[in-house]
Amino acid sequence: MHRLVEGDHIADVLEPYAQVDRGRGPWWVLANMVGSLDGSAAFGGRVGPLSGGADADLFRMLRSVADVVLVGAETVRRERYGPVRLPDHLRRRREADGRPPTPPLAVVSRSLDLDWTVGAFADAERGPDSGAAPLLITCSAADPDRVAEAREHAEVLVAGGQRVEPRRAVEVLAERGHRVVLCEGGPTLLGDVVEAGLLDELCFTLAPLMGGDHLPISLSPAGAERITELRLAHAALDGSTLFLRYERDDRDD
Repeated sequence: MHRLVEGDHIADVLEPYAQVDRGRGPWWVLANMVGSLDGSAAFGGRVGPLSGGADADLFRMLRSVADVVLVGAETVRRERYGPVRLPDHLRRRREADGRPPTPPLAVVSRSLDLDWTVGAFADAERGPDSGAAPLLITCSAADPDRVAEAREHAEVLVAGGQRVEPRRAVEVLAERGHRVVLCEGGPTLLGDVVEAGLLDELCFTLAPLMGGDHLPISLSPAGAERITELRLAHAALDGSTLFLRYERDDRDD
């Protein structure tokens, strides 16, 4: 055991995360989650009360390291997700690297029961150069009428038969050039990602709050057997909020 001592001030909250080498293997899946001291991922059904200050800044800016932002349909519904927005300096940095200015949002849904008026679909950047038109990942068992409707609002990708299969979803995204996948939850989607052995990196913010919902940051699917061991790669503190970044050691490249 080692006592953590105060280190140098971090002027740019993104800097420790932007320096990570995510070019290993055919894809890299990282998750960005926030939780309370008693293990809750939400207060009143929403994550908003847990996130503020440096964590809110990191949430927005961490998207710049990704090729695509992956999120479950229930999180889109509960949080009324908007489109991915990046500050101008991060858009310019991506363009200088030969990447689209903004990564697209990819929503995972079997039912396709979605409100197409939410910002994630209605307000997303579109056009040949934006790279930010929304994607919708579903399975071949999805209702054909809802698939047709979904195609009016997003590009529909099929990844699985009776359900969306996380590994196939990541494969489909990688085939389109979206190698670095940022998963923003919710807990059910993250649990599926972990059980599929796909999680390479976890960025976890520990908020100094208690009294939230009975909902962890990750929900393992029924019958799950996989245990994923991660190592602490860095830790940082903003006030009483703790920022932890973990990586998986046993990754098969």
